[in-house]
Amino acid sequence: MVKFSEKVGSFVNDRWLVFVASMWVQSCSGIGYLFGSISPVIKSGMGYNQRQIALLGVAKDLGDAIGFLAGSLCEVLPIWAVLFIGVVQNFVGYGVVWMIVAHKLPALPLWVLCVLIFIGTNGETYFNTGALVSCVQNFPKSRGPIVGILKGFAGLSGAILTQVYAMFHFPDQASLVFMVAVGPSIVITAVMFLVRPVGGHKQVRPSDHSSFLFTYSICIILAAYLLAVLLLQDLSSPSEKVVTLLTIVLLILIVLPVIIPIFLVFFSGPRPVLEESLLPEPDKQESSRMGSFILTLSETEDEKSSEAETLPPSERQKRIAHLQAKLYQAAAEGAVRVKRRKGPRRGEDFTLLQALVKADFWLIFISLVLASGSGLTVIDNLGQMSQSLGYANTHIFVSMISIWNFLGRVAGGYFSENIVKYYAYPRPVAMAAVQVVMAFALFFYAVGWPGSIYVVSVFIGLCYGAHWAIVPAAVSELFGLKSFGALYNFLTLASPAGSLIFSGVIASGIYDYQAKQQHEHRIQGSGLGLGVPLVKDEFLTCYGTICYSLTMAIMSGLCIIAFILSMIVVHRTKRVYAQIYGNPLA
Repeated sequence: MVKFSEKVGSFVNDRWLVFVASMWVQSCSGIGYLFGSISPVIKSGMGYNQRQIALLGVAKDLGDAIGFLAGSLCEVLPIWAVLFIGVVQNFVGYGVVWMIVAHKLPALPLWVLCVLIFIGTNGETYFNTGALVSCVQNFPKSRGPIVGILKGFAGLSGAILTQVYAMFHFPDQASLVFMVAVGPSIVITAVMFLVRPVGGHKQVRPSDHSSFLFTYSICIILAAYLLAVLLLQDLSSPSEKVVTLLTIVLLILIVLPVIIPIFLVFFSGPRPVLEESLLPEPDKQESSRMGSFILTLSETEDEKSSEAETLPPSERQKRIAHLQAKLYQAAAEGAVRVKRRKGPRRGEDFTLLQALVKADFWLIFISLVLASGSGLTVIDNLGQMSQSLGYANTHIFVSMISIWNFLGRVAGGYFSENIVKYYAYPRPVAMAAVQVVMAFALFFYAVGWPGSIYVVSVFIGLCYGAHWAIVPAAVSELFGLKSFGALYNFLTLASPAGSLIFSGVIASGIYDYQAKQQHEHRIQGSGLGLGVPLVKDEFLTCYGTICYSLTMAIMSGLCIIAFILSMIVVHRTKRVYAQIYGNPLA
């Protein structure tokens, strides 16, 4: 009995259980992805026009992007408290929206609904931050796979919640808003005490590689299953029993990874004593021996290897002590000027303010704005793009890109982890690679080659998703784990910032211009002449590849610029990664 209770304690504190619980949190945290399904319900229930719905969409985007508070609270509050704040925001925000749309409360002004949707959607920043911070700290040497899988489940959450909603057969459409308010709140409240740092770097097992392979297998099966379910429901009209059965199988696949911690704790042998370092220990130790005074010329100079690194440890320590003594003596005599190093070095723990003055951080951020912003622009406009090409079932492409987005996040984490683990090469090189692929896919659409909508759906989904597995992991390596929540939530501003410019200004401006040109040509062709007023809703529609070809060409060029910026980061951080992953460059 005592042994069993010890096993239960080990199970509750196992890092793999924390990871699986975080996957469950993420699988219902992508509330923003459901706005496309929620907005028609609000529009019909409140009698809003498209401009008013667009304002609600802006409120949703702001709530999804502003996560500074969540990142800061992660440093001072336990993770369960951070998750609980998100639960309260989600429940209150969307709960009140449901009561208004269902006419259980009197109609309120539009700005009130904007505030409520902002509050409700902002709750997911707490879910994302709590799950990512906990798991990255528990798996410091597997950051790529961890971030990729968790972000992947967040991307799939819209499809998962939609399928669960279909199973319950609610009597009215407003119940979708009710499910968004209640469903995630119940799930996350149930597991929020499991999601936390548990000293996972001390729980390394030889079987971890097999556990990750099993998790990847579940992810691939889940993506394939969801794609098959979407196609089945689109091509036919399955009965209620079939929909219920399909949803139960989906939920089983989501729960299935819990087999990993159950097997490891209850059915495997005693765990060997292994440990992963949270930081590059050799650099930390040597920098501490040198004291708080150093002589530096630049960030890069500070991290260059020296002749001392080739010496045996005992001889190296003597050499460092001797040089330190000479340095202090020279400083006392005024022969040299000793400068206190300001802030940490790359690979150590940075605060957000310290990271904001580093060139590498801004290079990564701007590269992310250009590439990820381009990807989000395609995702946001994919319905109109497919419509302009004459496709009737536009939601098929929207569903496809969400699944490829999921696979991109999983694959981005996996392949970028192999790059750093086996070659000790900077992780941003993976970001540069996917940006080249993005540029090709956007150019493919711009020139109007056959099947371009399929190419864009697949490759933009993959590459956009890969960014959100690669970049958070790279930032955690270069700027540490201590303020990872704040750093991550600053990076999330990149996509909406880029989309605001590329979609809100460039894409929409070019689309409206081409639609107006086509309308005037139709009027000329009908013999009515110019000067006929443009009918807003009926005629301001563009058809053909010309609607988005110029936008795609512009964004293709921007992705090339993003590639160049990423390669600059690669060049600047080669030695940092070599030191972190134990393969110093000569």
